[in-house]
Amino acid sequence: MEPMARAATTSDVFNAIAEPQRREILALLRAGERSVTELAQELGMTQPGASKHLRVLREVGLVRDRKAGKQRLYGLDASGLRPVHEWTGGFERFWNESFDRLDAYVQDLNQTRKAE
Repeated sequence: MEPMARAATTSDVFNAIAEPQRREILALLRAGERSVTELAQELGMTQPGASKHLRVLREVGLVRDRKAGKQRLYGLDASGLRPVHEWTGGFERFWNESFDRLDAYVQDLNQTRKAE
């Protein structure tokens, strides 16, 4: 059962970002490249643990890496988030309509208070 779960996590962006520590790694990489050692220290995890998360993120296309001297630097590849952005964008109409209804309610409430 374990290999199946791992395969799903490493092949799907949604499953990869479902893990909170991976989302934290992505948030840190928004500010710029970091080494695995820096990431591990900032997140309070072991270096092997950070490496494992980075491998998953790299396999789904969210992180890129490059050699810099003796270390490897990891950076965000936000283009890998496109499927997530497109999926969440489908809810934009729902939220806009909800905010429009809320705005109309607040305006009605304000008019009622002024009339009193």
